[in-house]
Amino acid sequence: MKTTINFKKMLMVLMIAVGSEAKSQADVQPKINTYDFKNAIGLRAGETSGLTFKHKFNNGNAFEGIVSFWPYTIGVTGLYEKNMSSGVAGLNWYFGGGAHVNAGSMYRRYYLYNNARDKNVYYVERRDVVAVGVDGILGVEYKFKPVPFAVSADIKPFIETNNYGYTFLALDPSVGIKFTF
Repeated sequence: MKTTINFKKMLMVLMIAVGSEAKSQADVQPKINTYDFKNAIGLRAGETSGLTFKHKFNNGNAFEGIVSFWPYTIGVTGLYEKNMSSGVAGLNWYFGGGAHVNAGSMYRRYYLYNNARDKNVYYVERRDVVAVGVDGILGVEYKFKPVPFAVSADIKPFIETNNYGYTFLALDPSVGIKFTF
């Protein structure tokens, strides 16, 4: 129940942030028929799957925030990215780094063998866990000229540790689609 309340609060904060950004740029006409964009909001599918918001600065750098969801867990990732032109119109590659925080529940399944009944028996232990980690990112992004959409493919390696002393390392490849404005 508490996870649902936290999810609603995080979603509300994300909606307010996106709404305030859209309000601050209300007088700027969106550039639909171009390869460039200032902001994008969309979905990311990978190990870190969820909602993503990207804001490009004037100097070719960008900030990308990802709010990710797993069963009984929510995570927030912040990445600072450098965008570079590939020489093909609409196709850019980017690299950068950042950090993340995950909070929720972790499950461990234990198996026991019951010789009297000749069956395997297992039980599940649930623990509340908080994890922090460091992320890198390397990817490509293509913005379609006639429509306000961009697609991306990236690899986001990370290392994280949690309050139970476990450390995880993953490559986290993903694909994404974003609405640009």
